[in-house]
Amino acid sequence: MKKPRSTPKPHLSSVAERMAFGKKLREATPREAHAEWKASAKRPDPITLLKRSSKGRLEQLIPIRYGRMLQTPFTFYRGAALNMADDLSHTPVSGPFVQACGDCHLLNFGAFATPERRVIFDINDMDETLPAPWEWDVKRLSTSFVLASRSNGLSNAEAKRSAEACVRAYRKAMLEFATMRTLEVWYASFDVEKAIAESKNSIARTRLRKRLEKARERSVLEHDYPELVEHDGTKATIKDNPPLIFHMSHKNQQEFESVLKKGFAMYRNSLPEHRRTLLDRYAMVDIAIKVVGVGSVGTRCGIMLMMAGNTDPLFLQIKEARTSVLEGYAGKSTYANNGRRIVVGSQLLQSASDVFLGWTEGRESRHFYVRQLRDVKIKPLVESFDKDFMLEYAGYCGWTLARAHARSGDSAVMAGYMGKTNKFDKAVAQFSLLYADQSERDHASLMQAVRAGKLEVNTENL
Repeated sequence: MKKPRSTPKPHLSSVAERMAFGKKLREATPREAHAEWKASAKRPDPITLLKRSSKGRLEQLIPIRYGRMLQTPFTFYRGAALNMADDLSHTPVSGPFVQACGDCHLLNFGAFATPERRVIFDINDMDETLPAPWEWDVKRLSTSFVLASRSNGLSNAEAKRSAEACVRAYRKAMLEFATMRTLEVWYASFDVEKAIAESKNSIARTRLRKRLEKARERSVLEHDYPELVEHDGTKATIKDNPPLIFHMSHKNQQEFESVLKKGFAMYRNSLPEHRRTLLDRYAMVDIAIKVVGVGSVGTRCGIMLMMAGNTDPLFLQIKEARTSVLEGYAGKSTYANNGRRIVVGSQLLQSASDVFLGWTEGRESRHFYVRQLRDVKIKPLVESFDKDFMLEYAGYCGWTLARAHARSGDSAVMAGYMGKTNKFDKAVAQFSLLYADQSERDHASLMQAVRAGKLEVNTENL
């Protein structure tokens, strides 16, 4: 991949000059070039890459990861971020870098509460974030709409329309951000209540309003605590529910507690001073492994039970922060700790971040980041999307990704490159169809490897 080109300094150049610079980038990389996808003869075997991405994970959980990826081409795609990073590194790029999400598929977007208790829609998983070409996120996101549409039984034409709607929303939003003042871009956010009110889909509007009300009514004390904790009369502990929630056995409990204490202190120091005061109101009570997602399965993820009183619980989620899948293709992170890389990336990409978001280090120099387990979180029920709401949701995600990229990148340069016509939209939508076909072939390779006994799979009775 070619090195990123230097772009005009926003404070030294006008919007028109920067847009003209972006337009000139088309000479080296025409917009139509983004429609291309053809696997090279030297493309790594997808199962080899899958096994490479499993190195260092908890051995007993890797079969669950493969089992979740086995379900459909879409679930395979969710867990194959490294595979696509390798493939994207061979595709055309215009030059500018942004703070990229790195694993930008539609299920890594959702609604959650801000510290001010507004509910916003935003990217909610930045495990792979790194400065990288902006097109990579756009292509991974648009391809996810093709695969999700196919998984829902929609036609290929409908799948292509959803991908195009996503890219169109991204392009139009970037054009809008290019004309806004810097602080206006930084303060921009996607208000969920406003989106529900403006939704053209009455069925989806009713469903979303009910889900929002239910999420707001959910209480850590009344819902999460009884669901996740048991009490023997003297001590509260997180309930074991193997293989998804369990306590690790430690040969040297004293050493483990020492490492845990040191890691928690480092996490505390990573928080701003005023938030340390908030954290200090709680005491750590218990910690357990908790399996989450698809791509994260097998990494050292857990939950920590904190208490500020007998009826005042807080659950923190701890996630292992591994090297970004983009590093081998876009360059190394400037941060020695991958947890810090994720925290900083989240703060750059999200319009609001969790008050407990911080980072630390554990045994064997493993890196982690920490955030609240749940905070009025609403995940998209993609399997229920019809063709109309798939298009609407594609617009939500496209706008949100553009806003995230505009915070770290030059929106005028990117907008100038994409332009006011639909050439870029159609090109990326065509790429998405071709790459979705590739993902289906890779999923078939996984099924074949499982049938041949080359991979152990746990489907958790799904």
